[in-house]
Amino acid sequence: MAFNISFRCLAIVFLAVLATVQGTLGEIECEYLSHDTCAFAVSYEGKRCVLEKRVKRTGEEAYTCKTSEIEAEKQKNHIESDECIKACGLDRKSFGISSDSLLETRFTQNLCSPQCYQSCPNIVDLYFNLAAGEGVFLPKLCEAQGANARRQMSEMKSSGIVAPGPVHSLHFTAIPPQSFDAAEFAAEPALTPGLP
Repeated sequence: MAFNISFRCLAIVFLAVLATVQGTLGEIECEYLSHDTCAFAVSYEGKRCVLEKRVKRTGEEAYTCKTSEIEAEKQKNHIESDECIKACGLDRKSFGISSDSLLETRFTQNLCSPQCYQSCPNIVDLYFNLAAGEGVFLPKLCEAQGANARRQMSEMKSSGIVAPGPVHSLHFTAIPPQSFDAAEFAAEPALTPGLP
């Protein structure tokens, strides 16, 4: 019986050490990230990390990093750099994952800037997919950016300029920013909803 208890204790210690070693080997698990590194990070499984805030009974704010069901395209084990956060006009304290920021002109200008769009594939992939979920093709939005992103998004939706392919899940296939050619895209016929 004493052997059985010590074997269990040894197994628990082994598992704790194994979890620590995995963390030190560079495998990112969202639940272990601090609130300063959580937003825009991608776990070792390729799932996006999400920062959440809750208020304790004492009134104190508490932050938690969780693994979302949203998969990143071609990214794993990634904590977004400070340079990309700044270039894309983001904030480390962003909660959840939402397409709302695409309606803000200043954010769209930062996202579409060469410093962000050509240098920060993780962020561009995320917002490409969020735009696609709204029925908007991000390269076209960047091409048409200007006075009012909200109006542009609604005009694009109503004109039939939608993201290619079916948009029915949380996992989309993003087109890498380097492969987008505005002239080539303009030469293609516009997509019309409901037509093959």
